[in-house]
Amino acid sequence: MTQDSEKRSILVTSALPYANAPLHLGHILEHTQTDIWVRYQRLYGNNCTYVCADDAHGTPIMLKAEELEITPEELIASIYEEHKSTFKEFKISHDNFYTTHSEENKILSERIFFSLRSKDLIDQKKINQLFDTKKEMFLSDRYVKGSCPVCHEQDQYGDNCEKCSATYDATELKDPISVISGSKPIIKESEHLFFKLSKLKKEIINWLNNSNIQEPVRNKINEWLQGELRDWDISRDSPYFGFEIPDHKDKYFYVWLDAPIGYLASHLNYLKKIDAESNFEAFWKPDSSSEVFHFIGKDIMYFHTLFFPVMLSESDFKTPDGVFVHGFLTLNGEKMSKSRGNFISAENYLTNLDPDYLRYFFASKLGTGVDDIDLNLEDFKQKSNSDLVNKYANIASRTARFLNKDFGGVLSENLDQPELLEEFEEKAKTISGLYEKLELSKAIKEIMALADKANQYIDSKEPWVLIKDESNKDLVHAICTTSLNLFRIITIMLHPVIPGFTNKAFEFLNENNIAWENMETPLTGCKINEFSPIVTRIDENHINNLLGN
Repeated sequence: MTQDSEKRSILVTSALPYANAPLHLGHILEHTQTDIWVRYQRLYGNNCTYVCADDAHGTPIMLKAEELEITPEELIASIYEEHKSTFKEFKISHDNFYTTHSEENKILSERIFFSLRSKDLIDQKKINQLFDTKKEMFLSDRYVKGSCPVCHEQDQYGDNCEKCSATYDATELKDPISVISGSKPIIKESEHLFFKLSKLKKEIINWLNNSNIQEPVRNKINEWLQGELRDWDISRDSPYFGFEIPDHKDKYFYVWLDAPIGYLASHLNYLKKIDAESNFEAFWKPDSSSEVFHFIGKDIMYFHTLFFPVMLSESDFKTPDGVFVHGFLTLNGEKMSKSRGNFISAENYLTNLDPDYLRYFFASKLGTGVDDIDLNLEDFKQKSNSDLVNKYANIASRTARFLNKDFGGVLSENLDQPELLEEFEEKAKTISGLYEKLELSKAIKEIMALADKANQYIDSKEPWVLIKDESNKDLVHAICTTSLNLFRIITIMLHPVIPGFTNKAFEFLNENNIAWENMETPLTGCKINEFSPIVTRIDENHINNLLGN
């Protein structure tokens, strides 16, 4: 993710949330990380489009709808509205949030399938599959659980292991159990279609060597590539909620085939909405200068770094320029669990606190590693109060009252220490680079160091003392103007992370046109608005309410 002097054309995606349940804070972690990077790119002046969609196919959705006595279409429609609303409340700035159950996705999935088939990359063969005799249906991977055949971790699903990330056939699970009926499934023969991944190792290596991948992820992919790549089963048997495969009655595309294609479908749908559908082919052609970046959790990197890139390249689409992987979210050092009372729903968070607190906390913890992120609530409270209230907002609150009371809310034409602003502007280059590389925690650390420096400047000048002497009035005016300009630079730097709080700051500063480059031009001689608190403190009651105590 290198930074160019010219405007870049970038498409960014987050992994698709599954359309059978409300969003949880793990979804919010990923979308927040993505959104911060997207907002930074836009602030910097690049053309950055952010699309996502609900993952709306598969057996779980079919069975959930059956349980609720509604159609799958009714289920995914209601979940879609809920997901879309929740993301908006968390200030996730999707340009388009769509669904994989769409005409665009059906057409693109069939187009890619036909292209792969024309290149002899689709095989048809009989396989043994687990069959639930009580429900009289073949069991999809997510409806079988057992022990991982590689690392032997228990309670793993039938497609990949959450512990070691291995992928396998459900029939390879040790001691499999049907999640639907609780019975031990039998093995039954069925004819399936396969994508010949085993023939494309060189193509995968070529993509890997020319894309932006974190080092730990690259090492893991290389580890997978050392072994034998197996062909990928891309079909499922009826009954199944999804797209029926052309020329194959009662066979459906496996959800993991059409789900990532949903990125392209959501982009196409967005272009239709802005009357730019004709740009789709040019954007996605193999030699396009556009850029595509995917943000995903570490549990699904096998699909995004092995299957999806070569599906695209062998279908004459451009491949991703980078895949950025993050770890899981834990709460107070433990895996989130409703049954154990260690759980915060997205809805409950929104009821109690502004999303910007959580966005800031996530940013302060996220970097280029794939380690899990722990939401320690005491740390969360302390960091919010210390950084956002005592450091950031404090810069404005300490000086705004002088400007409003003694100078009619008009900034001075003069700055007390213009070299200090220049120092902050120079530091912005470092912080910009950290944003670009997704070193968010390092960027936050640098920004808070600047906040400390701004507060130290105010401490050293003591405008509350100087203002008592009428002869110091012009000096106090210049000091307060300098202080608010330091605050403004920091506000621009924080805008991708806490857009709600910073918008309040920009309203106070009476500034509408926000851009990264604006920090180079100070505000002088202009009118500001009355100051009101930008961020308030989090107390123990907020924390107790988050946990439902």
